[in-house]
Amino acid sequence: MPDAVLPEPSTRRVTHQTGRFTRDTAGSQSLERGLVLLRAFRVGTTSLTNAELAVRTSLPRPTVSRLTRSLVDAGFLRYDVNERAYRLAPVVLSLADAFHQSSRAPDIALPLMRKVAEAGKVNVGLAVGDQLEMVYLASIRHSRDSVSRTRRVVPGTRVPMEMTAIGLSWLAAQPEGVREDLLAGIAARQGEDWINMRAKVLRGIAQAQRHGYCTAAYQPGHLLAVGAAFSGPDQQLYGLNISFPFNESERSRDNARYAAQLERLVADIQEAWRRAAG
Repeated sequence: MPDAVLPEPSTRRVTHQTGRFTRDTAGSQSLERGLVLLRAFRVGTTSLTNAELAVRTSLPRPTVSRLTRSLVDAGFLRYDVNERAYRLAPVVLSLADAFHQSSRAPDIALPLMRKVAEAGKVNVGLAVGDQLEMVYLASIRHSRDSVSRTRRVVPGTRVPMEMTAIGLSWLAAQPEGVREDLLAGIAARQGEDWINMRAKVLRGIAQAQRHGYCTAAYQPGHLLAVGAAFSGPDQQLYGLNISFPFNESERSRDNARYAAQLERLVADIQEAWRRAAG
């Protein structure tokens, strides 16, 4: 008898096994392009014209014009007649509030983060990955260095995954296939710079996998950071970091000291999450 042909695993099972979202059905290209336009709005950008959106997204100008019309009709953008440009509509704020209310995890972690930040005069942040960047969910800043006093880091702030301790540790905790996809995207974004950056990124990932944390200097000469990644009660993978003033003579000691603090903080947050879950 011929060997029985085993059925193909369901896409949901593949998603569960690999950590990579998989479905047989094709996505909507128009919807994806419309969402790319919404991503073009960042802090410091109040309004954008069709021409500016086309430059930021690399989409053809006629496509952008059709999409902005649809986004205005759907209430995600509004047209400013004085500036002749588009602004985000209030529904975006409602979505942000819905996201915040969907999980208590950051709110539970916040008092523990604040305690560490205030006691050590350091910065503590909690973030999750979004495409090739980390998005802060909570941030407490008490470091006295010049960068921390002037740089705004709040919920919603984005930082590059490949240049930060919080991002490298988050990358290290991803399933291999997902991590390789992300690294390929980062390489494409960095272009020629990736040749010189690649080895450093891989060292950071290896450090996190070996020790449970990694170190990085996103603000060279000003701030160092240690970062770790861990799962939350909502099955979300979170990144946590402690950043502190750069001191070359104390660098090794500081890295070890704050790595130990970070490990304790992760354990404290996970315990608080377990207690809250009952």
